[in-house]
Amino acid sequence: MTSEAGASDSPVAAAKPARSGWRLVLSNLRQPKVLVMLLLGFSSGIPIYLVGNTLGFWMRENGIELSMIGVLSWVGLAYSLKFLWAPLVDKLDAPLFGRWLGRRRGWMLLSQIVAAIALVGMAWVEPRQGQLLIGGVVLDQLLVFGALALVVAFASSTQDIVIDAWRIESADSAEQQGLLTSTSTLGYRGALLVTDSLILILAAHAGWSLSYDVMALLMGVGVLAVLAAREPAASVLAAATPHPALFTARGLFDALVGPFIAFFRQHGRWALLILLTISLFRLPDFLMGPMANPFYADLGVDKETVGTVRGSFGLIATVAGVAVAGLSAVRFGFIATLIAGAVLGPGSNLAFAYLALHGGDTGVFTAAMVIDNFCNGYAGVALVGYMSSLTNAGYTATQYALLSSFYALLGKMLKGLSGFAVEHLETGRSLLEAYALFFVATAVIGIPALVLCIVLAVRKPPLVMPPPT
Repeated sequence: MTSEAGASDSPVAAAKPARSGWRLVLSNLRQPKVLVMLLLGFSSGIPIYLVGNTLGFWMRENGIELSMIGVLSWVGLAYSLKFLWAPLVDKLDAPLFGRWLGRRRGWMLLSQIVAAIALVGMAWVEPRQGQLLIGGVVLDQLLVFGALALVVAFASSTQDIVIDAWRIESADSAEQQGLLTSTSTLGYRGALLVTDSLILILAAHAGWSLSYDVMALLMGVGVLAVLAAREPAASVLAAATPHPALFTARGLFDALVGPFIAFFRQHGRWALLILLTISLFRLPDFLMGPMANPFYADLGVDKETVGTVRGSFGLIATVAGVAVAGLSAVRFGFIATLIAGAVLGPGSNLAFAYLALHGGDTGVFTAAMVIDNFCNGYAGVALVGYMSSLTNAGYTATQYALLSSFYALLGKMLKGLSGFAVEHLETGRSLLEAYALFFVATAVIGIPALVLCIVLAVRKPPLVMPPPT
């Protein structure tokens, strides 16, 4: 989850007396929805690395080639294509649970259950070259494993659609929207800590399969949050408001095309620039992602060390990055924060290039993790708040799904080639030299996003976003 922003007079950055602002923050912190948002953010973050970066570590240890690891990372495209089925989530109740829990909560619960079951299936199948006999049919084991990973990605991305809509619709004010965004980010980052670091320690002692079973159980945190949450008033009203039947020409047009028309009508000729900026903002991070854990394995850093460093120094750096980004947005505005994130995010990849050339020294590895976690925590908070401010009432789930899909679509498409890129760069060089060149290249790719953020900053008249409804 990540963020973008408008001008210094953004709703979140509106000038207020500091004391009054802190009273408002403290009063908002006491609301039950803040704790629910923390738990939902955690639930949202659990699956993504289990079908992405962490999965690459497991596959590499099982002797799977880098090119295949890169290809399998394409299951993450589900997160970038979720806008295709977001209109259904916006307009239809979830099977089984919709009538009981409401539209938002029903879809949350269904997607959490499906994701947990598929994670257990991944733990049982394991990523190995071989064959499985299922129902009398012989299947390729890696293909079955990839299919289960795709189910997890699909269910997880559906959960993200609804959690983002719940967050936006549950906020009573722009200030509360900022607080819920930060709370969601902290929960999400906490889940990434579990699935990107603590799981490595667990896998070193108990094995990967049991570790994935434990992660499936942790989806229960989201289930508890759903049961404790209240259905947003906007969602209840939308469900009760008569609208054209979805599966009619008018209903389909309203569900599929209406959100895009409303977005382009609101932002005019700047809409494409906004979408392009979002799509390029985290591209360096996406390109590097599938190769990070295989890089640690090839560098000779064991799972336990990686997990320990990420779970200690990495955690502190992440929290610091999130906090600094929030303070920066309030003090300097979202666009200034966004520009800084466009520098810090790609720049952190250079730390990995240095690590590749220096070797697996624990001190250098720790420094690289601190830099990476701080920079990504900072850049992430800036993008999510901005995208949240761009949505229209009535199309919350679909429009935010569109924005978050654009944020990830290009990166998810290209990252599947990352393993081929490293293998190509290895020609005439050592493997670690190839990694170093690859990380430098991913940092350079961040320059266009920085330029576009600067263009948004000098836009006349300034980009002023309406407060979320």
